[in-house]
Amino acid sequence: MTEEIVQLPLHLIVKNPYQPRLVFDTDKLEELAQSIKENGVLQPIIVRKSDLLGYELLAGERRFQASKLAGKTYIPALIREYTDQEMMTLSILENLQRENLNPVEEARSLTQLSEKLGLTHEEIAKTLGKSRSYVSNLIRLLSLPAPLLDYVEKGELSPAHGRTLLAEKNLQKQRLLAEKAIAEHLNVRELERLIYGERRHSSPPPAQKASNNIFINETEQLLHQALGNKVKIKANKNYQGTLSIDFTTLEELEQLIKLLKK
Repeated sequence: MTEEIVQLPLHLIVKNPYQPRLVFDTDKLEELAQSIKENGVLQPIIVRKSDLLGYELLAGERRFQASKLAGKTYIPALIREYTDQEMMTLSILENLQRENLNPVEEARSLTQLSEKLGLTHEEIAKTLGKSRSYVSNLIRLLSLPAPLLDYVEKGELSPAHGRTLLAEKNLQKQRLLAEKAIAEHLNVRELERLIYGERRHSSPPPAQKASNNIFINETEQLLHQALGNKVKIKANKNYQGTLSIDFTTLEELEQLIKLLKK
């Protein structure tokens, strides 16, 4: 059965409360507005009826905003019925499929799915067709202070740089390292060497000196890649010691326990 496309007044449409996309490229929006002036809206937006008044936008935020810029009063739309959970999930999926969310927007969207819908990282990963570690690592970015998040959002630092900086707990050093990474175009490996190298040269107790050998450093990196969390091995010359794994939330701990039980 073919869905009917209707012409809806723009003033009756409100923004999607679950829209993960917060920033739109102004120049591209103006280009789209000019195209709409000349050719109209070629692909209908998708809305649902609001419980209060009018309609809530699910898909087509750019077309909606550009139509207003173009001076339009109506826009072609498909009206569908969705629950709040479906609305939130589909909004995020729609943006992810178009690959136009920056990492911070995506992380905030996944956090919404976790906090508002009570989904675990594993359930979110299954819904989005991603790995559990991908979801957990992305959400971990939100542990960064606001200035560093801004660097990641603008693309000055990659998500991998952001996660690496979480290993530095001193916020002032963290900020300085971030600025150094940007100014000197450091890759992730170089940033890691700055963080972990500084710790290795901070006069560790004699029992910990043996942990600086290549085998243990490589093992820490392998475990870090497998678990998605920072791993630290402390060992004496007889390789007796402790292995610790960092986590920042109860859910991360639960996921680590599941992985370790396998």
